[in-house]
Amino acid sequence: MSELASAPKVALGSIAFAVFWMMAVFPSVPFLPIGRTAGSLLSAVLMVIFHVISPDDAYASIDLPILGLLFATMVVGSYLRNAGMFKHLGRLLAWKSQGGRDLMCRVCVVTALASALFTNDTCCVVLTEFVLELAAERNLPAKPFLLALASSANIGSAATPIGNPQNLVIAFNSKITFPKFLMGILPAMLVGMAVNMVMLLCMYWRELGGGAELSVDGKQMEAVEEGRSPASAKSTPQLNGNGNTMMSLEMSENITTKHPWFMQCTEARRKLFLKSFAYVVTVGMVVAYMVGLNMSWTAITTALALVVVDFRDAEPCLDTVSYSLLVFFSGMFITVSGFNKTGLPGAIWDFMAPYSKVNSVGGISVLSVIILLLSNLASNVPTVLLMGDEVAKAAALISPAAVTTSWLLLAWVSTVAGNLSLLGSAANLIVCEQARRAPRNAYDLTFWQHIVFGVPSTLIVTAVGIPLIGKI
Repeated sequence: MSELASAPKVALGSIAFAVFWMMAVFPSVPFLPIGRTAGSLLSAVLMVIFHVISPDDAYASIDLPILGLLFATMVVGSYLRNAGMFKHLGRLLAWKSQGGRDLMCRVCVVTALASALFTNDTCCVVLTEFVLELAAERNLPAKPFLLALASSANIGSAATPIGNPQNLVIAFNSKITFPKFLMGILPAMLVGMAVNMVMLLCMYWRELGGGAELSVDGKQMEAVEEGRSPASAKSTPQLNGNGNTMMSLEMSENITTKHPWFMQCTEARRKLFLKSFAYVVTVGMVVAYMVGLNMSWTAITTALALVVVDFRDAEPCLDTVSYSLLVFFSGMFITVSGFNKTGLPGAIWDFMAPYSKVNSVGGISVLSVIILLLSNLASNVPTVLLMGDEVAKAAALISPAAVTTSWLLLAWVSTVAGNLSLLGSAANLIVCEQARRAPRNAYDLTFWQHIVFGVPSTLIVTAVGIPLIGKI
C-alpha cells in the first residue's frame, strides 16, 4: 500500500504537477504563454522550491539513457533525410498510383512502417507537405490524407521501442529487448493499421473517388525536404550575381575541407558514398537493437559514425536536433518524480488495482480505459511515467509473463490513445501545423474535424489490438 506524504507536500506537489499539465495541454494560455518547454522547467523548479523533491533527487530523476537515445535518433534521422531516405518514401507513395483510394492505402502503410523505424514525429514532419501536394495534384481533399498520416504514424510507432518517446521510456524501464518488444506488438500494429485504413476508406469513400495517376517529379520531394515549395522544383534555376547557377549548401561547400580521398572523387561518387554509408550504418543500428545491444549507446555510436565519416562541420546537422524536446523531457522527469513522491499516484492506483488486473478481460478493459483517458488528459509520456511501475508491480503478483504483457499493453494503448483528439499526441499537432503553414495547398485541420474520426478509430483500433498483444 502506498502512503501519502504530508498534506502540505501533497498539496504543493499537486500544484506543481497541475502547472505542468496545464502547460503541456494548453501551451499558450493567455495568463502564462510560455510554451510547453518552459512550462516543464517551471513545474520542475516548483517541485524543488516546494521541497517536494530534493535537488539531488531531481538531478538523479533525469533519465540520461532516454535523452541520449532521443538525441542520437534525431541526429541519425537528419543524416537519413540528407541521404534522401524520405524522398524515396515520397516517391513510393506516388509511384503508379491508381487513384485516391489507392493513394490512401499507400499513405497508411508507408507511414506506419516508416514510423516504426524513424519515429512518428519525424515522418509527420517530412511527409505532410508532400502528401498535401499529391492530394492537390489529383484534385482530392486534403483532410482524409492528413488524418491517415497522423493516425497511421501513431499506430505504426507502437511497434518498436524507437517509434515514439513513451515506448523509449517503457523499453528502458521494463528491460524488454527490442525483438521481444517488436514481436509482442507487431501483430496488433498490423491489424490496427489495416482496421484504421478500412475506416478511413469507409468514411471518405466518395471523396476519394477519382484522382487519376499523374507523373510526379522526384525533385518535388527534395524541395519539400529542403523547406521550399514543391512548385519551386519545377521552376528554372535561380542565378547568382555572376550568372552561375546557385548551388545547394552541400554542393557549394569548400572541398578542401574534405579528406584527400574525397578530393580525388567526383561529386556524384562522394554523394553516393555518403548516402550508402548512412543507409548501411542505420541498418547496422537496427540489427544491433535486434541482438540486444544497449539502445542508447548504439544510437549514439551510429550518430557519431555518421558525423565523422561526413568530414564536415557537424553544426548544421546538430542544429536540426530539437533541444527544446530534450529540455522538456528533463523537466518532465523531475516533475513526475516529484509527483510520485507525494504518494498520490500510488494511492489512486491502489484504489484501481483490484479492478485492473491483466489476467482477466474485465481487468484489461478497465486498465485500458484508464490509460486511454490519462494519455489524453496528461499526455502519453507522463502517463507511462506515472503508471508504468505501479502496473508492473501489480502484474508481478500474477506471473512474470504478466509483467511483460502489462508493459506492452501500456505501450499499445498509450500510443494509440494519441489518435483520440488533435491534442492527444505531438504527431497530430505536427501534421496540423505543417499543413496549416504549408506554402502551397495549405489546409487547416481543426480539432472537431479530427475528433469525428479520431474517437471511433481509437476505440476500435485499441480494442482490436489488445487481444493480440504478446501473442508471439
